[in-house]
Amino acid sequence: MARTAVIAGTATAVSNRVSRRQAGRWALQDAEDEYYARQQHAPEEPDQMSAKLAKLRQLGELRSQGLLTDAEVETQKAKILNS
Repeated sequence: MARTAVIAGTATAVSNRVSRRQAGRWALQDAEDEYYARQQHAPEEPDQMSAKLAKLRQLGELRSQGLLTDAEVETQKAKILNS
């Protein structure tokens, strides 16, 4: 009977260690996935954003001066926003 208790205790200890190790690996994998997801959807650099805003302002000024039509402005705006 003592032998069965020792075997059962050892099996339980090994099983718990394996479970903890697997849980740690899954937690690490989840953290890595979350990190890479944030990197893919990271906001643009401030310099890039301010450059785009400056170009959009310039388009608005050219339209208000009558140098560009609404269609031309929309085409250029789409190019700027998608770049």
